Formats: sequence, structure tokens, C-alpha cells
Amino acid sequence: MYHPFSIADTISTAWSIIKRNFVTIIVYSTLVVVLLGVIQAVNFIYSATSDLTLQLILFFLLLLMQGYTTLGLYKLIFTLIDSEYYEFEFSQLIPKIRMVLSYIAISLIFAFIVTTYNFFVVDKLINYPATQAVAQFVGVVTLLYLALRFMFCVCFIVDEDSGPFESLGQSFVITKGNITKIILILLISIGLIFLGLAALFVGLIITYPLVNIILVVTYRKLVYSHQDVDDDLSETN
Repeated sequence: MYHPFSIADTISTAWSIIKRNFVTIIVYSTLVVVLLGVIQAVNFIYSATSDLTLQLILFFLLLLMQGYTTLGLYKLIFTLIDSEYYEFEFSQLIPKIRMVLSYIAISLIFAFIVTTYNFFVVDKLINYPATQAVAQFVGVVTLLYLALRFMFCVCFIVDEDSGPFESLGQSFVITKGNITKIILILLISIGLIFLGLAALFVGLIITYPLVNIILVVTYRKLVYSHQDVDDDLSETN
């Protein structure tokens, strides 16, 4: 039977998944949080150096590390969902290099869009503060809209091994008509992140994977809703 996309059902399903796989998720998320801390430390070094060559090397190393940690977590979540009734191997959690390159390509695309807009529009209006403020506002709103429409591209990269442009198009399709619900999901996720930050490291270890599980479950439910097929995930509650 077809189950329409529901915020309450999405949160409930995500919580059910993390309860069933608590130890596995906590161990992996601890490693991810530590790696992300290393990435931030490297980023600090990167921002402090004046060597352009070193900056470029560190920049791409950061993207590579970010790609493997992010995609690895998503691989784990998808594997836990799809392998509920059978064992899986650690090798299944390692992202393919094609996936990492797709992730990096999308990151560079967004960076190019932001940089280009700032350089050719915002910076050119420096002598017109009011107009520049409007341009900045329009740019932020547009970027947030694009982020909402393209937010599930990483899920398509991991779940269907889609390329960068293919995954962006797929994400744009499944988010159509669901922006309000997606915004509510994001607000809930942001709230959980703040709770994790309030509890420092221990809180992040729990809320970081939970937020990503919520996003993956949201993605799956949107896909099922778009295809008008049975929502298997809802039966996991």
C-alpha cells in the first residue's frame, strides 16, 4: 500500500533505525566526528599559510577527506537500512572513487557559483551599498533555494551511483512540491544539531548520525512517494 511522505513517520523511522543499530552507528560516527575535527584543524592551517601551491594541495585533500567521511557515513546508513536481515562486510562501507569525485565536482560547482556571483555582481556594487545589500539578499535566498532542491544529490550518488549532474537533476525532481515539509525536516535537524553542540562531543556523536539518518530516510520516502510505490521503510517502525 502506498504511504505518502510524512514528517512524523520520517522522524519515527529514523529513530527506529538508530535504536536497532545504536552501537554500530555510535562507533562509526565517533570516527567520523574525530576525522571532521582533523579536517577543521587542517583547514585552519590551510587558511594561515600564504603558499598558493600548499593551499591548493590542502584544499583538495580536505575535499577528498570530506568526501570519504560524508559518503562513508551515508553508505553505512543505506547499508543498515537495506541489510537489516543479513550481515554486511566493512568493504561495503567504502565509497567508490567515482562517488567521491562526483561529490567533489558538486562541491566545486557550488563554490564556482557563489564565487562568480560575488565577483561579477556583489563586488561590482561596492559603491552602491543599498543595491549591494539587495544583491546579497537575492544571492543568499537563491543559494538556499538551490540547496533545498539539490540537498539529496549525495543520497543519489551513494544509493544509485549517479554522476554529479545526474544526481542534481534527480534531487530537483523528488523535492518538487515538498519544499515546506523539507524545510520543517531541516529545522528539526538544526534543532538536534544545536542540542548536540550544547552537550559538546558526546551530544554530537548521537545527533550527527541521527540527523543524517533523518535526511536519508527523507530521501527514501520522497523517492517512494515520487514513484508511487510501497514505502517499505514505514514498516520498520
